[in-house]
Amino acid sequence: MAHLNRASLIVLLLGGFLAVLALWQLEAQRAGLEITTRLVGETPVTRVAQPGADGPVVVVAHGFAGSRQMMQAYSLDLARAGYRVWAFDFEGHGRHPVPMSGDVNSIDGTTRLLVEQTRAVVDAAVTAEGWQGEVALLGHSMATDIIIRTAIDDPRIGPVVAISAFSKAVTARAPENLLLITGAWEPGLRGFARDAVAMVEPGLGEGETARAGDVIRRAVVAPWAEHVAVLHSRKGRAEAVDWLDAAYGRASDVAVRATGPWFMALMVAIVALAAPLSRLLPERAPPVPQALSPGRFALVVGLPAALAPLLAVQVETRILPVLVADYLVLHLAIYGLCQLALLWRFGRRPAGLRPVAVLALLAWGLGVFGFALDRYGANFWPTPERLIIIAALGLGALPFMLGDALLAHGAALWQRIAARAGFLGSLALAVLLDIERLFFLAMIAPVILLFFLIFGLMGRWVAARAGAASAGVALGLILAWALGVSFPLFAPGGQG
Repeated sequence: MAHLNRASLIVLLLGGFLAVLALWQLEAQRAGLEITTRLVGETPVTRVAQPGADGPVVVVAHGFAGSRQMMQAYSLDLARAGYRVWAFDFEGHGRHPVPMSGDVNSIDGTTRLLVEQTRAVVDAAVTAEGWQGEVALLGHSMATDIIIRTAIDDPRIGPVVAISAFSKAVTARAPENLLLITGAWEPGLRGFARDAVAMVEPGLGEGETARAGDVIRRAVVAPWAEHVAVLHSRKGRAEAVDWLDAAYGRASDVAVRATGPWFMALMVAIVALAAPLSRLLPERAPPVPQALSPGRFALVVGLPAALAPLLAVQVETRILPVLVADYLVLHLAIYGLCQLALLWRFGRRPAGLRPVAVLALLAWGLGVFGFALDRYGANFWPTPERLIIIAALGLGALPFMLGDALLAHGAALWQRIAARAGFLGSLALAVLLDIERLFFLAMIAPVILLFFLIFGLMGRWVAARAGAASAGVALGLILAWALGVSFPLFAPGGQG
């Protein structure tokens, strides 16, 4: 503790207190529930229920690039309300080892395969639970189309809860029992939900329940929520419990607790704790280099940003079973190597690599932060099939993050922002150059931005003690890991 000054001690105490408080709140949501995992074929499933529960079965499905963990706020509330919840990972997602396959543009392609997978989980749940009644389906985003089509074609399915929904299969008559939950900041999807209600009873909209014969439909808005925050909305979760209770003639006495704010508090606390803990590292950082002139800085940012997409789009390979992963490896490698060459020319060279600092940042970033994220937020642990993908991404991520760390070390805030904006602009240019092939790079941009905000900040503190090279190597490995576990496995030529 001799290395910690007063300010660091205060951050350590406050951060530790916030982390413990957040953990207490998040674990309270799980207390008293039986949470077990199993396989349905090769599909990983998490079953959540109270001990001895005999309530209806609810099958829960996640959205594109999601996982079972992202749906757990709804799963846990329903389980505490007495339901037996089966949440699963779609093919190519989370810890499912089999890539998505088929034609994503055809209903008879990928969609059909995912509907069949959902039915298989329903089959397994009904058999294992001995449930004779209707099964409820709840899904988010991409999954809403899947569960709606499943409900229309399978007479065993009863109420459907669709979060951030869009499906061309919805008609005025089907599905018969449908609740639509949409975030307040999802204008397009809110419009779809309103239209779905108006199909049943013209003139009705959000917050109103439409009825026509056996059809009942309702659209509700989750306040202050976008496409991800809607999964933690207390209003949305309460509406889901009430809707299923009404469908099954039940009355649940369950308090819907806050989860999103406490999850964010835990993540903030873990990041903040990295600051004082980094001060425990031996201070062996090389001297901070002299600032680059405006012209040289512009060249170091601008040339790689333009050169990487112009060169990388010329190469088209499909070696890795992840959307745009092959391209991203090449883009990152060209960008990083070009930036490193320019920095070397201008006197900024990697020096003083400290293995202890690298391991410490990896342990905190992948171990502590990664464990919390995986338990409470989203899948962060790779299946064996993804390890080769992470290794391949590392070939590009290592030089990229090493160059970024050298450039950012000792730089002013505006320069750090400009450097990261340059890379995001480079990805945007790549999309413009080949929209059809590289459209999904647009979905990687938020992951990169969050990476810089979270891990980049932790790396900056480590760089202050051990040098930019140590931080850059660790961050390169973490970036490869984060990208490798975030995006779905996909094999276009598979079963479809």
